Amino acid sequence: MEVGIVARKGSERAVSLAADLRDAIVAAGESVWLDAETADALGEGDRGRSVNALGGADLAVAVGGDGTFLFVARNAGDTPIVGVNLGEVGFLNAVPPGDAEDAVIAEVEAFGRGELDVREAPRLAARAGDWTSVPAANEIVVQSDRRGPGAGVDYEVRVDGSRYSGGHADGVLVATPTGSTAYNLSERGPLVSPGVSGLVVNEMAAESGMPPLVVDVDAAVTVAVEGVEEAVVVSDGRNKTTLEAPVEVTVERTAPPMRIAGPPSDFFEALGKLS
Repeated sequence: MEVGIVARKGSERAVSLAADLRDAIVAAGESVWLDAETADALGEGDRGRSVNALGGADLAVAVGGDGTFLFVARNAGDTPIVGVNLGEVGFLNAVPPGDAEDAVIAEVEAFGRGELDVREAPRLAARAGDWTSVPAANEIVVQSDRRGPGAGVDYEVRVDGSRYSGGHADGVLVATPTGSTAYNLSERGPLVSPGVSGLVVNEMAAESGMPPLVVDVDAAVTVAVEGVEEAVVVSDGRNKTTLEAPVEVTVERTAPPMRIAGPPSDFFEALGKLS
């Protein structure tokens, strides 16, 4: 099998642990490589690969925080990912550093037996006309280019064609259960257990409107925007697209899902680290 390892950028501890994991996988007789930045940090820049190569690997290993895991997921396609945390909250990176080698080798051996246990988490994409967004593991946000007094958008939210709410707000956020603990939480949205098959619809700083809503994971959430010249659609806080308004943006589940290998995270233990 082939394993790709990505360490958190700028973290000596993550890079060192990635090197240890590589050595353990090589000792187990499998093929393994490091991403270019991690290899460069180890003085092995000529041996690193682009993170785009993760889509062709049999297993990906993310060493760092949840941000590192999501970075790997954006490049891994449907390759299963094992997350190793460095002591942070770890909603996605469930494996602590001290257990990393045993946990990763256990997944390598399970793959060899055809018994790799993989859990799936939904990803979202937005579309408007012929345009489709970069897939998001956490959330899609539809907003104006500015937030706060004197800014925002006039909007209407429909779920599977039925009107749910509307008015004026900074924007509308649609989150996966994975993303419920991220931007959604800072916007006073509900926490959603990873086992729930649903999406969160959350109006951001609405002048009036409805409470956050959990809908079926296969629901189509349409956000109609007017009252501004442009609407901004943001995928996982980093991929932004500006669309001419008025516009209707539909957010739905997309393929492939994020595929997670390794031991599951204890959701409630991770929540405790937020306080």
